[in-house]
Amino acid sequence: MSITSRRIDWWEPQVGEEERELLLQVLDSNFLNDGEYTTRFEQKLANLLGCKHVVAVTSGTSALFIALSGSGIGPGDEVIVPDITFIATANAVVLAGAKPVLVDIDPYTLNMSTASLKQAITSKTKAIIPVHVSGRPANMDTILEIANNSGLVVIEDAAEALLSKFKEKYLGTIGNAGIISFSPNKTITTGQGGVVLTNDDTLAIRLRELKDQGRPVRGTGGDDTHDRVGYNFKLTNLQAAIGLAQLNKLTERINRMQKTYLQYKEGLKNIEELQLLPFQTNEGEIPQWVDALSPKRDELVAYLEAQNIFCRRFWFPLHTHKPFLLPDEKFPDSTRMTARAFWLPSSFSLSDADIEQVCSQIRNFFQKC
Repeated sequence: MSITSRRIDWWEPQVGEEERELLLQVLDSNFLNDGEYTTRFEQKLANLLGCKHVVAVTSGTSALFIALSGSGIGPGDEVIVPDITFIATANAVVLAGAKPVLVDIDPYTLNMSTASLKQAITSKTKAIIPVHVSGRPANMDTILEIANNSGLVVIEDAAEALLSKFKEKYLGTIGNAGIISFSPNKTITTGQGGVVLTNDDTLAIRLRELKDQGRPVRGTGGDDTHDRVGYNFKLTNLQAAIGLAQLNKLTERINRMQKTYLQYKEGLKNIEELQLLPFQTNEGEIPQWVDALSPKRDELVAYLEAQNIFCRRFWFPLHTHKPFLLPDEKFPDSTRMTARAFWLPSSFSLSDADIEQVCSQIRNFFQKC
């Protein structure tokens, strides 16, 4: 089979004329900081997600940090984090002054193992951060039950799960708080950026204080009252303008992402050494990325790259990184699964023909093995 003529990337962000027009409006206004456009972006997301409060900040990491800090998590506390996630989840816990406690994963979903979660709770545990990997819901019913029984805060890391649902509720709106990321490899992007979602009025006030130097409302920069400690995590009008334009493209993008998963599912069925992780698209789950498992992952990824098709290998487990180093034996499932896991090309810019080409090359690889 010939090499793919067009490069097929794992992901490709898209911006266009609408983003340019809104950016020019912000430039013409001469108010580039967190302002009217940021507020509009927050309100539009709140309406979209059915969430009472949306607080926009500089990144998903800072969103996690202020969600933790605003919930009273700090030095001496432990926060339970799944071993498979981007390292930002654990870094945010450290930034809050707490200790991330890593737990193994469910090999069928790559999300937090609820059995491991139960075993990890101690008298110092104050919060749980379930991560919805690739937009696939963690087991929120059991996690919430465990949290309620132990008096723990639940902060959802829905960085990869914009508009993905669990039992008719949007991920990120189910726990005490949740976060979404808008980095370039997400469904919508603001370059860098994130939001905290919550229905808790008191927490929302504290979140706004934490993002803006202790001020619960936008200040003047001069004779403002600062009753609490806060920082500077403001999302600018420039970033929010891009986000507002991107929100208008959500329906088209999500339809493409769901179709991409279903097309891969059909095109790659009956390959013994390849498994796609499940998504219940008919129940509102949105595949941010299509993740796959294969014992021949590295050989397959190298073959596809030679065909001008680019995948992305999964993160290394958190317990293998120096800041969080722990023995592999404590995490048998994450150790085993991440060596096989990778993401197929999943961008909403892909066409049906692109997906078919990827499937054809994958089938070709396994036929030759």
